[in-house]
Amino acid sequence: MGVFKLGKMTFGSLFKKPETVLYPIEQKPKPVGLKGHIAIEAESCILCGMCDRSCATNCITVDKQARTWAIDRFQCIQCGYCVTCCPKKCLHMDPDYAPASTQHTVDVVEVPAQDKPAKAEKADDNKPAATAAAAAEKPSETEQVPTNAKDRDEALLAAIALMEPEKAQRVRDALEARS
Repeated sequence: MGVFKLGKMTFGSLFKKPETVLYPIEQKPKPVGLKGHIAIEAESCILCGMCDRSCATNCITVDKQARTWAIDRFQCIQCGYCVTCCPKKCLHMDPDYAPASTQHTVDVVEVPAQDKPAKAEKADDNKPAATAAAAAEKPSETEQVPTNAKDRDEALLAAIALMEPEKAQRVRDALEARS
């Protein structure tokens, strides 16, 4: 009976693709959802420290003054909670495993400074320009703020058109609820 099973398995393997691969040349694809190690996109990190506070093993350290993000990979258990807590989604689970190491090291990533908006730079460089920009945003005495409902709604719809889609939808929902 065992001979027939062995023969069936041997005969079947003649027509199947081999399970093994030529490793240095080929590599098997990583399974979906494999938690290899935590990776960071430092350019989009705002150093809020949410990952540091939410880490169960305290393996992540965020230093705002030095603008560094550090992880101790020997303490990390790859739970992925820091990835879900990150408000900017700059952390992700890389499916590749971290390279093997015989020494206890902490990986430190320097986070580049975020570019400030143009208005903030002008405000620092030139005070009269900042007051002029603030005055341009406020309606002057000569401009009439719409008083009747139809003109006010048209102005509001024009402002909604310039908003981000999610924020605009919330405003529309609030207006519908008010009506």
